[in-house]
Amino acid sequence: MQKKTILSLIVMVIFASNLFSQVEIGGYVETDNRCRLQGDKHYTWNENRLGLKFEGNSSDKLHFYSELRLRGFGFPKSAASWDLQRREKDEVYPWALEFREAYVDIYGFLMENLDVRIGRQRITWGTADRLNPTDNLNPDDLEDLFNFGERLGSSSLKATYYLGNAMLTGVFVPVFTPAILPPPDWAAAFSAPMSLPPGMIIRDISDSLILPEEKLSESSMTGFKVATTLLNYDVSLSYFNGRDDLPLFNSVTITPVDTLGTVDVSSTLTFPRMQIVGADMAGAIGKVGIWAEGALTIPERVAMSTTLPTPMGMTTQTSTALDDEPYFKYVVGGDYTFKNGLYVNAQYLHGFIHERGRDELKDYIVFRFEKKFLNDGLKIVPFGGAISIEDWDDVKNSYGFVGAPEIDYCPSDNIELTLGAFLIEGKGESLFSRVKENDEVYVKVKVSF
Repeated sequence: MQKKTILSLIVMVIFASNLFSQVEIGGYVETDNRCRLQGDKHYTWNENRLGLKFEGNSSDKLHFYSELRLRGFGFPKSAASWDLQRREKDEVYPWALEFREAYVDIYGFLMENLDVRIGRQRITWGTADRLNPTDNLNPDDLEDLFNFGERLGSSSLKATYYLGNAMLTGVFVPVFTPAILPPPDWAAAFSAPMSLPPGMIIRDISDSLILPEEKLSESSMTGFKVATTLLNYDVSLSYFNGRDDLPLFNSVTITPVDTLGTVDVSSTLTFPRMQIVGADMAGAIGKVGIWAEGALTIPERVAMSTTLPTPMGMTTQTSTALDDEPYFKYVVGGDYTFKNGLYVNAQYLHGFIHERGRDELKDYIVFRFEKKFLNDGLKIVPFGGAISIEDWDDVKNSYGFVGAPEIDYCPSDNIELTLGAFLIEGKGESLFSRVKENDEVYVKVKVSF
């Protein structure tokens, strides 16, 4: 199977090279290793990545772009000696090929001011720094929890019409794609521990996803955006009609196993429909860069059913998993470079990626201080990270904090060496306090070409 995948990649590259008169090939090689600082100090991340980008034009009217990632990721999974004899070597060194983007741009399609992009593409909306409540057309890629803003490409059609200094964009995504969730040791950040009636002991937990039916009325999503420049500020209004890419529990069944209180828990998860009306702006006041972005989410109500044992037998209770009451997420931020070269970037965020419903939105402050030396060859980030506040009336018992100090060194233009850490602390049930035992140190090396 993997040999066929590589062969298909080679065929695609040859086809693209023949189709487009000038094909530029670029990319990078990167290694990323991480180790836990607490407990048994085990390795948590082992990745070697080859990223390839192909770009070309066959004429002034046609442009092609594709991005692929070949990853050796994870640790040996060999459980028996025959695993060491597999020709694919995937049990010794797991690897995978990711198809990130592949699209064609057609300029001046049917009319001079209309451009069309067709294929798998990353459609970026919003002006905030990597935390964008209006950016909803592509599914989240949360495999690396601290790589905020990472998303998968979506197979879609995007049309852009230029009208004076305004740009009108329409997007159609025919097939829904769910988000990639964090690995188990980080997943707790997005969900509180399950609470059960007193005396119950869980033996087994299972769940099933209810994906939208594969038809236009259920799986497709649309988006519209108008952007322009007003008083030297970039501004836009947007509209999204689709589904949340993060699953939501809509049923739980607790089944007794014995008379001692042992139970099995099974659940189903769905992807709620929602409409999102967004707005954003970016510009500067003097030498201070500023931005603001907000999104009003209008969700579809999702009912919740809980089936559990009672003295009268199995009983089903109904409640609301997600109300249809609109809620508003927003980000405001700015950045500034001082005369001594110190760069400061800070954002205030109301409502994180996974939070839904007016009463569930928490507040976050994201910040970064960095200073460059040696003609920008050395960059030190002494202070960087995020603070979460769950309850402003009781901050000392409902906060989360992650510090992200980092040192970057570039011995030449295309080589970057990075040493950093994630230091986590908190109290209560905030995003970061749930994973406060997961402090890590990481080393990265990246070579671009």
